[in-house]
Amino acid sequence: MANRDKNEYSFYYAAMFETKIPSLFADLGERHTAALQATLRLFCAKGYFNTSVQEIVAASGVSVGFIYHHFNDKAGIARALYTHCLQRMNHLLDGIEADHDNTEQRCSAVIRMLFDLTETEPEAMEFIIHARHREFLPAEKSICSTSAFVRMRRFVAEGIHAGDIANIDPNVAGAVMYGAAIRLVCLRLDGIVPEPVDTYFDEVWQRTWASLQP
Repeated sequence: MANRDKNEYSFYYAAMFETKIPSLFADLGERHTAALQATLRLFCAKGYFNTSVQEIVAASGVSVGFIYHHFNDKAGIARALYTHCLQRMNHLLDGIEADHDNTEQRCSAVIRMLFDLTETEPEAMEFIIHARHREFLPAEKSICSTSAFVRMRRFVAEGIHAGDIANIDPNVAGAVMYGAAIRLVCLRLDGIVPEPVDTYFDEVWQRTWASLQP
């Protein structure tokens, strides 16, 4: 792989990722989708504490009764949104694990997933990565302790065990594997990176993978 020129390398990964663009709001009913997406937009624009249930109702077009019946209160909507986004990420990781059988493919697919979601679901990614969830969902785990992010690190740990990645501390290896990609996602969400973040995929992946070789 190290001897591939950039065009060949790009073609290799383009072929690998001939999959559907990921979505965090698939398989939901119309009113649930409307309620969660409106909540997401408002939380990202105004913050949790400055958003009211009435604003969510007005922005989503669902009834007050629907909100209170299905979510109970604003904290319930936030919890449902948080849980749903992470469950969908786990579903996408299921696909990555099923479709790819080695460390290089799985970890590169994770980064591709993060980049694609940043472009297709930027508000959801901002909510997942930027929001201080423990301030309004104190009973929930921190984002790095949720099952989706634990699984991402597990792919790296399994790569160390298989000899695909240098025998270093798994926490360090995980930070190296995903740190640059997540930092680019944050810069894109903050508007500092003007180009679609997936335009950086080839360079980020080549540098990342090379830095972790045994």
